[in-house]
Amino acid sequence: MNEFNNRIDAQRRILSLVNSRPWREELYGLSVAAIERWIHANGLDPRSALTATIYASADKLFFLANKSQEQITEEYRLLASEVRRLGDSLAALLQSSYPV
Repeated sequence: MNEFNNRIDAQRRILSLVNSRPWREELYGLSVAAIERWIHANGLDPRSALTATIYASADKLFFLANKSQEQITEEYRLLASEVRRLGDSLAALLQSSYPV
C-alpha cells in the first residue's frame, strides 16, 4: 500500500508543480490526452524541455501503476527514484523558465 501512496503523491506533486503557474488552463491529469490538451490550451511548444519532462514523468508513473500489483523489485525502486528526480527537474524548469 505504501508504494501506491507514494505513486499517488508523486502524481499530485507533478500536477501541483505545473499548476502553481498562472496558465490559461490547468493540467488536469497525466494522460497523453490531458497533457496534449494542456499544451494546446496554453500555446506551449510540445517539444520543449517542460513538456518533455511532463511526458517523461507521466510515462514513468504509468509504468509504476502497472507494476504496483507485482512484488516490488529493484527496477520499481529505481523508477520511483527517477520520478522523484523528474519532479525536481520540473520544479527547476518552472522556476527558471516560468517564474511566478
